[in-house]
Amino acid sequence: MKHPRHGLNLCVLLAILCSIFFCCVLPPGYAADQKTIILATTTSTQDSGLLDVLLPMFEKKTGYAVKTIAVGSGQAMAMGERGEADVLLVHSPDAEKKFMEKDFGSSRMIVMHNDFVIVGPAADPAKIKGVKSAPEAFKNIAETQSLFMSRGDNSGTHAKEKAIWKASGVTCAGQKWYQETGLGMGQTLGVAAEKKGYTLADRGTYLSLKNKLGLEILCEGDKALLNVYHVIVVNPAKWPKVNTAGAKAFADFMVSKEAQTVIKEFGVDRFGQPLFFPDAGKKE
Repeated sequence: MKHPRHGLNLCVLLAILCSIFFCCVLPPGYAADQKTIILATTTSTQDSGLLDVLLPMFEKKTGYAVKTIAVGSGQAMAMGERGEADVLLVHSPDAEKKFMEKDFGSSRMIVMHNDFVIVGPAADPAKIKGVKSAPEAFKNIAETQSLFMSRGDNSGTHAKEKAIWKASGVTCAGQKWYQETGLGMGQTLGVAAEKKGYTLADRGTYLSLKNKLGLEILCEGDKALLNVYHVIVVNPAKWPKVNTAGAKAFADFMVSKEAQTVIKEFGVDRFGQPLFFPDAGKKE
């Protein structure tokens, strides 16, 4: 008959061997990180304050903790390509399609939209107020050599801005009146306000900061100014260590009725209008 102590020692030995096995086989921090997801998103979703409302709801509902990295859409997708994020919330459709074509994303769903606006000082030296065409407004800015502040950060906003410049037929790079900040949306709006220049901004961020800026919306409503956001789950086939379960949970939450209702109502109480419009389930 075995002595009880022998059985105890065997259990201890097995526990030690299992610990060594899991430490060697699983990635560092595996157990601790399974309830944390890394969200790479745009500065506009953070600067507008929308994530301040949605993330606590998601965390309370699912038990996941979200580590948010707010950068331009281009940088967010670059993080996804390197496996440095689990899920993306971005607004650069052409770049997103290329991202998906290269199999860096396993799913992509439409979440919401708002629009871009061209803002500037009340004096409006380029006389673009009321101009319906965004390319025409940009052309006026160039012809009058009025100061224009670009984010210059490969973000979704920067991509949209470059597309409008291309449509206007203007080559702005290297011009003294054209300056790049390399900053996010909120900070670029601040620089434009300080220097009394023009810039392209998403309506949500502009409205959330409007009272601090002294800038006015001077051009809006052009179809070219549509701003659509998608949520993308990074492909585990490319990066097995991404938190796919957490990423899927976040993506599902963003298109859920609960989150879409918040998106629909966000900003109405403060600005009298929503900052974003829910799009889950819609065809593009």
